[in-house]
Amino acid sequence: MSNDVEKRWNEPQSLRAATKYVGAVIAAAAVVVVGALLWANTNAEQCADADFFVCRNPERIIFLVGPPTILLLGGLGAFLKTYRVWRSGGVWPIWQGAGWALFVLMLVYLTASAGVLAG
Repeated sequence: MSNDVEKRWNEPQSLRAATKYVGAVIAAAAVVVVGALLWANTNAEQCADADFFVCRNPERIIFLVGPPTILLLGGLGAFLKTYRVWRSGGVWPIWQGAGWALFVLMLVYLTASAGVLAG
């Protein structure tokens, strides 16, 4: 039998680091969303009759592609950290959970923002 997964998750510094990492990635994605919305707000008169607040192409592309890209890269970074912690014998499932959480958020955002393409 191998002791691949440590059953005790008594490593608060790793949990704290993973939580800070996920928070930073989500904050970066939120900054891109807010930036795109503020940029679109400067041209609000052009979009008065549009179905969606973001109606011009540069803002649409940033609004649609920017945050999922940040979340994808953040998830890949968390999985890389998972591998490194696993190789050193640490509690790696915390980082794997962080990676999956970022991937799920990426899919949720892509699903929710798909209406931008239709408008």
